[in-house]
Amino acid sequence: MNEHRDRALALAALGVPVLPLRAGKVPFGNCRHCTDNVCGGRPNMKTPGPCTCPSPCHAWAAATTDPDVIQSGIWQRAWMRASAVAYHPGGAWLTVVDLDHAEAIAWARETLPATKTVLTTRGEHRIYLGSMQSANGVRPGVDIKSTMTYARWISPGTGTIATLPDVVRALIVKEPPAVRPAAAAVPVPIAGGKCPHRTPTYLDRGIAMAEQRITEARGAVHAIVYRTFLAVLSTHGRCGCLTEAHTTRLFAAAQAKGESARHCTDAWTNALTRLGL
Repeated sequence: MNEHRDRALALAALGVPVLPLRAGKVPFGNCRHCTDNVCGGRPNMKTPGPCTCPSPCHAWAAATTDPDVIQSGIWQRAWMRASAVAYHPGGAWLTVVDLDHAEAIAWARETLPATKTVLTTRGEHRIYLGSMQSANGVRPGVDIKSTMTYARWISPGTGTIATLPDVVRALIVKEPPAVRPAAAAVPVPIAGGKCPHRTPTYLDRGIAMAEQRITEARGAVHAIVYRTFLAVLSTHGRCGCLTEAHTTRLFAAAQAKGESARHCTDAWTNALTRLGL
């Protein structure tokens, strides 16, 4: 009990929100007052609520850095039955790339920048500075643990922690499937509606804003390029205002961020199809 509690207090002092795990390395179940979330949940869960339960209920949402809570009588009883300490990575502005087997580790070593690494019973945790959405199974043997989840604390690990890279953020982005073969030339919508743009200035301003959005993209560039193309086409795609000169500008901005010509064409074609153009 004291070992887990003392470890939790040490982590909390570093600003890492902690909680106890019971046998099976899972969070403690809700108390009778919180069963089936009748209390409304905790304020930082997916469904915000008024719960102020002093017990470690609601899994990751119970994680705290408050030493008075960690040492309270109710939590002491949990520590007596605890098998491990967990923490909420996103609450500490961290992301854990959980690698479950040798193939996943080999992929990470070839693809991801070096960072603090913790050995696990099956593989390793790579820890990066920065939070993001959590997701399981982003690729074989790879889970992302950050916001709205917990990770088991194992050891301090080795190495120097690195900033969360774009390649990790991009793992949770599901690109739209290519619903049409990429054409050699970039398709431009055919005029079919009444043009609402009184002057070319309106369109030029829109294209310039789209270029800026792509140029300033941080994180999952693939997804940002697709969403930007979709926004441009939803506004200007039905009136025939867009020309090859405009698409050339957008593609140039995307390729300057590292996108391939093929990906640009696929993203543009998928946006056209989604809008029925």
